[in-house]
Amino acid sequence: MLRQILLLSSSKVHGYDFLEYAANDICELLNENKVSTVTFIPYALSDHDAYLKKVEEPFKKWGYSVESTHNGNPLQIIENAQAIFVGGGNTFRLLKTLYDLNLVETIRKRVLSVGIPYIGTSAGTNVATKSINTTNDMPIVYPPSLEALKLVPFNINPHYLDSDPNSKHKGETREERILQYLEEEDSHTVLGLREGSTLWIKNNTAVLKGIQGARLFIRGKDPQEINVGSDLSFLLKEEGSA
Repeated sequence: MLRQILLLSSSKVHGYDFLEYAANDICELLNENKVSTVTFIPYALSDHDAYLKKVEEPFKKWGYSVESTHNGNPLQIIENAQAIFVGGGNTFRLLKTLYDLNLVETIRKRVLSVGIPYIGTSAGTNVATKSINTTNDMPIVYPPSLEALKLVPFNINPHYLDSDPNSKHKGETREERILQYLEEEDSHTVLGLREGSTLWIKNNTAVLKGIQGARLFIRGKDPQEINVGSDLSFLLKEEGSA
């Protein structure tokens, strides 16, 4: 299976400009594929023009032009895309729009069959997985299904937060909520990406990159701490369910 995917927990990390912490990995992926124009999918936010301007700034600094699917025929733009970048915002809004515009299968085909690079951040990372069940976002709209692009055969929880033992907050922790999800029979393995954590996937190889580790949740097992540089290729072996 052709697959060149970079999944970021967030585009904004403390101490870094927009996308800056992942700049080297983004540019390496795009340069390897001789990409000159990045196709941006802005649907996680409502103001597409403003979002495009924000995304253009780092990519143009790195030497790439950016086109957005909202400035033309989205299906045709995706069909001709050299690489896809899907930004963060509200995951439910993003996935609903992808379904409304009939882009789900086209994106999947372009990434998994043609092999063009896919870069996602936050909501863009959520929709790259099996389903958006493990998003942190509020369901402000309702997509026809929670099933997502299925570029990888597991789920991700971007912006994963560890519980603070000194906090007076007594509500559920992120870990508890993910474990509750895993109680369901149709649940999927969940990779909790902390801020600054990035998953690099090339064909059937997956490596944790970035500046923070991650937390792995597999049904029936204790949560595992994953360090930067760890090989996570075994997560891609559930391809029959992808």
